[in-house]
Amino acid sequence: MPSLSRVAATERAALLTVESYDIELDLTGGEAGFRSVTSIRFRSATPDAATFVEVRPARLLGVRLNGTELDPAALDDNQFALTGLLADNTLVVEAEMAYSNAGEGLHRFVDPADGSTYLYAMSAIDNAQRIFACFDQPDLKAPVTLSVVAPTDWTVAGNGELAASPAPGRWEFAATPPLATYVVSLIAGPYHVLRGEHDGIPLAVYCRRSLAGYLDRDADEIFTVTRQCLDRLHELFEVRYPFGKYDQAFVPEFNMGAMENPGLVTFRDDYLHRSVVTDAEREQRANTIAHEMAHMWFGDLVTLRWWDDLWLNESFAEYFGTRVTAEATRFGSAWTTFALRRKAWGYAADQRPSTHPVAPSEVSDVAEALPNLDGISYAKGASVLRQLVAWLGDEAFLAGLRGFFATHRFGNATLADLLAALSASSGRDLTGWAEVWLRQPQLNTLRAEVRLRDDGHYAEVAVVQTAPSGYPLLRPHRIAVGLYDLADLADTAGTGDTAGAGNGAGNGDGSAGTGSGIRLRRRIEVDLDPLVDGGRTVLDQLTGQPAARLLLPNDGDLTFAKVRLDDGSAAAVPLALPGLSDPLARALLWSETLDAVTDGERPVSDLVALIVAALPAEPELIVVRDVLNRTRPLLDRYLDPDVRAAAQEQLAGACDRLLAAAPPGSSRQLAAVRGLIGATVDTALLAGWLAGEHVPDGLVVDAELRWAVLRRLAVLGAVGEPEIAAEQAADPSATGAERAATCRAALPDPDAKGRVWQVVTGDTTLSNRLLEANATGFWQPEQTELTASYVERYFAEMPEAARRRTPWVADQVAGLAYPRYAVAGRTRELAAALLARDDLPAGLRRVVTDADDDLRRALLSRTLSRAVAR
Repeated sequence: MPSLSRVAATERAALLTVESYDIELDLTGGEAGFRSVTSIRFRSATPDAATFVEVRPARLLGVRLNGTELDPAALDDNQFALTGLLADNTLVVEAEMAYSNAGEGLHRFVDPADGSTYLYAMSAIDNAQRIFACFDQPDLKAPVTLSVVAPTDWTVAGNGELAASPAPGRWEFAATPPLATYVVSLIAGPYHVLRGEHDGIPLAVYCRRSLAGYLDRDADEIFTVTRQCLDRLHELFEVRYPFGKYDQAFVPEFNMGAMENPGLVTFRDDYLHRSVVTDAEREQRANTIAHEMAHMWFGDLVTLRWWDDLWLNESFAEYFGTRVTAEATRFGSAWTTFALRRKAWGYAADQRPSTHPVAPSEVSDVAEALPNLDGISYAKGASVLRQLVAWLGDEAFLAGLRGFFATHRFGNATLADLLAALSASSGRDLTGWAEVWLRQPQLNTLRAEVRLRDDGHYAEVAVVQTAPSGYPLLRPHRIAVGLYDLADLADTAGTGDTAGAGNGAGNGDGSAGTGSGIRLRRRIEVDLDPLVDGGRTVLDQLTGQPAARLLLPNDGDLTFAKVRLDDGSAAAVPLALPGLSDPLARALLWSETLDAVTDGERPVSDLVALIVAALPAEPELIVVRDVLNRTRPLLDRYLDPDVRAAAQEQLAGACDRLLAAAPPGSSRQLAAVRGLIGATVDTALLAGWLAGEHVPDGLVVDAELRWAVLRRLAVLGAVGEPEIAAEQAADPSATGAERAATCRAALPDPDAKGRVWQVVTGDTTLSNRLLEANATGFWQPEQTELTASYVERYFAEMPEAARRRTPWVADQVAGLAYPRYAVAGRTRELAAALLARDDLPAGLRRVVTDADDDLRRALLSRTLSRAVAR
């Protein structure tokens, strides 16, 4: 399929004004596909001009332009040429369309739990044309009127409100406000639905019937979060939600976390938790709800003109999703989660060879845009916005956004439009700020440099900014610097320079409570301006002050930059972490160590030692979970196998201590158990839990925990096909099928590996989620010898495998199937040879380029660890 170019999109947008879409879908034709009839009314600025419409049918039945029948055989791939346009035009396209098993277009799913069929539409980024004929680009918005014929016992919902059901099995929806094609959506099937209302806005939540009990259980929380977020966004933006009803549908086999279709947001139904989960997972669901709701303004009300401004959607939704979750819901530590997890995603993406600006100056076609749905467009962009708020002030920032909405309501906008609105509200020219923060890739590192006098007071404190090789740019930063003392030094505290840089969690000023070991003495705001100080900013206000036990640059996490502590502060971290009350400050300290290890500046043994010393005392569940989740891959890849075993044993010991101290039945207990399952090699312990033996008090060994245990036992060779089949028989759900596929892929058995490899590289019948499940389990650090022969096969076979699949699924599978534990020079040689080819799909090239860079880091870290061991 040719990817729509920016040049072609610009020319078409200059020519056409789309007035309306009328879409009729007949979903009664069985599993083969569905019938789509689209009527498009549009104007042409130039008489007798030519253009094209996109449609990707199984069979094109008819095309009629202004009453004239055109030859369906003229379809060229997904483009149908239209010539001789009038000033006012009507185009009717009739087609038979195929259902999808890839989560793109109109996805069809048969629930193994009860045999029911469910459909949902996913039109982003260029998949609307799989459902209806359209001018498939974001700046040709138009009202959409949808009619659907479906089985009479189904439920159907779309972007618009249901206007009528004139006959059983027919649903007619009211015209929507102008929509971009990539957010047109619907669901159809025997969905379970719960309804509500808030502030005049009709609310509904949907799921498949086999998950109805889980939705019923969590509906109060989902509706509560929805109401809280609506209220807060109304307060912030002073623009009411503009799309009538607000439906949220939890749908099967969804590729992304969620999609911001106005009036009908779709979520992956993993968010309806089948088993006991931690509060961290509930926070993630709340954050996703808030994120998608923010899109109703950023993306839906005001839409990017072209995909170079993807950040106008995702960066703003990420920022306001986190902010609103922290401010309006019970999950007040959302910025802590952002600092430890989401920013790690952004830091990793921004340091890879595929890095790109938050707002690239050029995205040549749609295919180039898809990979940019990454940690840069989301996490880095949100961090940059947080830095902008620190610089402009919140009121000026919000006032600018309100002006932006008013000017571009139901239209399209660009970076220049946003900057104009913010400049008008703040009185500042943002051109230079945008150039260094939005138009340039990569990130800076802020290092604290400290010189002490003989009396223990500061002779000089400086923050030194550096840039990576090849990217010499230094940026202006507004940051806070925190000085933390042991509790018995608290009488040195000052008040005059304390800035409001906290995250709103814990004690208001970040100080410890009674009996805590370390507390904030002072927090100062600092402007780092490399044009003035050349990248070395001396903090004159600290000269002569008593030295703090811990000096933390970027306290409050106001900017996007890696942080490195001075030697004295770094040595104090194991002592400071258990006694520091502010969870955001602790998250920043953990991130500093994790980043330094990832960058090869410190050995993995330093991280393991810190975990042993401090993690069992960490009170914040999110910090515990994310530290464990980020540590396991480092152990698996950054350590030689013989050293890895000892480090893994230490990690398991830390999880044991966490478990022993956790209250029975608590989220903390569950997080400790999950960490232990991933680290332990004690198969007798794990098998005992499956059998109900020696289970910790209060722990529920439910379906998800059983699958986690079984997967670990499969990796270690302690179970086989009979145990997996029995577990799947006990859990005959779609999730059970996915978990079973991962367990089978993880078995240390040559025949099992061969079968899975055939699925990963050649099967196009399995759904997106089952393919990913197989790829997820294939490579295991304990099985490098068994899978060694597949390393070369990956590089030989993956290009053809990628061509067989849609871009999103191809990229996901290619990333999951990469031989990430084959940490050897030979793997990098094979990657280099593949990348030298000129016929690679763009997504595969990016996957391999980045995965190879990760292996480069792993090899460097292994060298460092060996040197430290000597």
